[in-house]
Amino acid sequence: MSIGAYALDDFLDLVKSFHGSVAPGILLGGYMVASLQKQLPRGRLYDALCETPACLPDAVQLLTPCTTGNGWLKVIDLGRYAVTLYDKESGDGRRVFVDSGKLADRPAIEEWYAKRKPKKEQDKDCLLAEIKAAGASVCGYHAVHVPARLRGKAARGAMTLCPVCGEGYPALHGAVCRGCQGESPYVSISNRDALPILPAPVVNAVALNHAVGLPLLHDLTQIEPGRSKGPVFRRGQVIEVGDICRLQRMGRRHLYVEESPPPVADWVHEDDAARAFADAMAGDGITHNGIPREGKITFTARQDGLLVVHKHLLEAFNMIEGVMCAVRQTFSVVQAGRPLAATRAIPLYLPRHQFDQAMALLGRGPLFTVQPMRRARVGILVTGTEVFEKRIVDGFAPVIRNKVQRLDCRVVWQKIVPDERTAIAAAVAEAREARVDLLVTTAGLSVDPDDVTRLGLLDAGAEAAIYGAPVLPGAMLFLARIADTQIVGVPACALYHKATSFDLLLPRLLAGIAVGRRDLAQLGEGAFCLGCKTCTFPKCGFGK
Repeated sequence: MSIGAYALDDFLDLVKSFHGSVAPGILLGGYMVASLQKQLPRGRLYDALCETPACLPDAVQLLTPCTTGNGWLKVIDLGRYAVTLYDKESGDGRRVFVDSGKLADRPAIEEWYAKRKPKKEQDKDCLLAEIKAAGASVCGYHAVHVPARLRGKAARGAMTLCPVCGEGYPALHGAVCRGCQGESPYVSISNRDALPILPAPVVNAVALNHAVGLPLLHDLTQIEPGRSKGPVFRRGQVIEVGDICRLQRMGRRHLYVEESPPPVADWVHEDDAARAFADAMAGDGITHNGIPREGKITFTARQDGLLVVHKHLLEAFNMIEGVMCAVRQTFSVVQAGRPLAATRAIPLYLPRHQFDQAMALLGRGPLFTVQPMRRARVGILVTGTEVFEKRIVDGFAPVIRNKVQRLDCRVVWQKIVPDERTAIAAAVAEAREARVDLLVTTAGLSVDPDDVTRLGLLDAGAEAAIYGAPVLPGAMLFLARIADTQIVGVPACALYHKATSFDLLLPRLLAGIAVGRRDLAQLGEGAFCLGCKTCTFPKCGFGK
């Protein structure tokens, strides 16, 4: 009896030296892999795809050239005791699996396979004997095809240095390495018992009555509940005798003063850190005055437009201890001069190495920009035989006109057509002749047999079409384009609901931001409208 090129006893010795013990799963896996090898043509190169990380990958590595290290063995944990060997080039192969229908006469294997007993209660000798007797007779097989996206060795791409830990990692993992993103499986011994507070330099604190004539080291904030909050004493301000009473009312008994600041080689003052962060993280369309207030710098929009936040960079920045940046929701429509974000260092003095980490990360690009939104030439195509025949009054065009005009767009073309594919396609051609660059169609997008708007648009040459979005209201949205004309099919729910998927996506389209299936999928969380009696959109959670 043999398994592959090995006599059974030799294979068992190999398993023991490789795995540490003669595991039943590897023995059965050996029979599975060896039986597959007999079914495949000789002289070809095969890769392996294993559907469990337990034992079976070891059998693959013992009997084939495929290993996890050389990338020829992929392990995708589907929880099934199965493996596929497939041609590297074509993807065609055979899959072998444990067939539960063949275990009726193999009680020990069935008990092991179904995990009816804990491992320590199983009769291992009986189980091994049953596997030896059964061999591959308990297996099932079928032909499979592995798609190109899963074939071959996945490229790691370019390597870069993590600005947090300084170690190399694949740049495609994000702005910082996955370990510093919180996925590290361990805690450093040096940090295990550390207190959850940042280190701080020795700063000169003086009693209030001794602070007269000395400059403050930082802004002092006064809070009047329900009325005001802000700095009433600024960094560098010299304390006078008349200030003592007010400082006492603010609860101050000691003050940090600028008599002996810590060495700049080791520490960065909160104001200096905030200025450096602000200069690095502000992208196009965003400005700040460079003057920290209470250690914080606030950003404002330089122009009207759409706020675009680079989420991965923002998250990576906020993963660095001792720094922060808070910003409005990405894809918010913002007005020039309005605040939209702020940054600061958390402690009064930030350790220099943490400051350097933050600046290294910010060197990869700004955290946010404000993209201008074009003033589109809009066409409105109303579909519906009942409207075309004037059985009912069209209410859709005024709704769409109001929405686009609020974003400084101009309606240059409008038409009503019946629910006929040829009429819809002809109207699209007419709209393009009118140099419409954003064509909004209304209704006709449901599953009803008379709703043919989508088909008419496809007949007109619509490409890159996406139908459906995880947004309520507005699930039956249609997106496409014909050359340089964007097309948005708005479902009929927009006649009733003030805010739909159209309202969430229109600003992005005007800002020239491509919207794909993944972008729509990411809308799902937060895209359930509560249908409030008084709609406050966009000042609500819809789409956020």
